[in-house]
Amino acid sequence: MSYNTVIFDFDLTLANSTKPILTCYEETLSACGYPARTKDEIFKMIGLDLVDGLSIISGEKDEEKLEIMRQTYVAKADEIMAQQTVFFDGSRELLASLREKGVNTAIVTSKFRYRVIDTFQAQNSAEFIPDEIVGRDDVIIPKPDPTGLLEAISRFGTDKKSVLYVGDSFIDAKTAQNAGVNFAGVLTGSTTRKMFSEYPNVMVMENIKELAKWIVNNL
Repeated sequence: MSYNTVIFDFDLTLANSTKPILTCYEETLSACGYPARTKDEIFKMIGLDLVDGLSIISGEKDEEKLEIMRQTYVAKADEIMAQQTVFFDGSRELLASLREKGVNTAIVTSKFRYRVIDTFQAQNSAEFIPDEIVGRDDVIIPKPDPTGLLEAISRFGTDKKSVLYVGDSFIDAKTAQNAGVNFAGVLTGSTTRKMFSEYPNVMVMENIKELAKWIVNNL
C-alpha cells in the first residue's frame, strides 16, 4: 500500500502527556469531592473523550456535575498541559520527513486543537506542526465516531485508500475502521497488541520511532 496522507492521534502517539494528564485527573477528582484513583486506573482513560473518561473514573453520570468536572480539568490543563508534555523520540523527525517527501500530515485527536498547537509551541517545535489539526472542539461527536478523521481527509481531497491513521488506542483503531481507512498502532498507550488484533490494522509497533521506518517504506 502506498500512502500520500498520514494522520496521527496526539496523546501517547506523538507525545507523552501522561504526567500532566494524571495530575489533571487527580486534582479534578479531589477538587470535586470524588475518591482518589490509582495512576494505572487514570492512565487507561487517556485517549477517551474527556467527559467519558471523567464519568468512568468517578462513576458520575449527572451531566451538570460532569460539566463542572470538565471545566475544572480544563482549567488545570491550561496551566500545565503544554509545558509538561514531551514529544516521543522520533515523532517530530517523522513529521518533518513526511513533509519533505510531499506527504500530507494531520492530527486528529480528542484534545482541543489549541492545546495541540500550544504544546508544539511550548516545546519549541512550532516548525513541526502538521498541515491540518482536527481537535475535540472541531467535532460534535468524539472518536470513535469518524467525523473528525473524515474531515481531515476531506481537507486534502485525497482518496481514503491513500490514507493511514496512526494511534495508540483501540479508540483510534475503531475510528479508522469506522472511517474506512488503514490503521497502524503503537504500544505506547494502554492498548495491548492483543487488543489491537481485534481491529483491522496494517502494522503494530512498539513506538512511533519504530513505526516511522515502516511508514517511510510504504509511501
